[in-house]
Amino acid sequence: MSQTLADRLAAFTSLLIVLLVTFGSLIPGSSLPDAPGSDKLHHFVAYAAIVFPVCVVRPRAALWMVPLAVAYGGMIEAIQPTFGRTADLGDVVANTTGALIGAAAAWAAHRPLARLVLRRA
Repeated sequence: MSQTLADRLAAFTSLLIVLLVTFGSLIPGSSLPDAPGSDKLHHFVAYAAIVFPVCVVRPRAALWMVPLAVAYGGMIEAIQPTFGRTADLGDVVANTTGALIGAAAAWAAHRPLARLVLRRA
């Protein structure tokens, strides 16, 4: 399967989000800015955002993106204590739920967005 510009932009966007999540997950908690919502909501949104770009372009990518995002989230939680943070199973649940809902939202948005792009082309 050849890569399109949309594939490359989606991969770049997801990778950029992963880098931001990694940075935010490993810096000292006291350095994080105050943001509205709960910690679990932040985890949910972050992991939905990680999978959404790739899955909206290629919905079947959810078959590997979701497990990859869940494994990544588990790995981040496992290494956080070495960075002065605490590991939290609730964060893993929020990450997993976010990845699943992000992939589902991408699947639902794929056809309408594809039609919109084709209509404008």
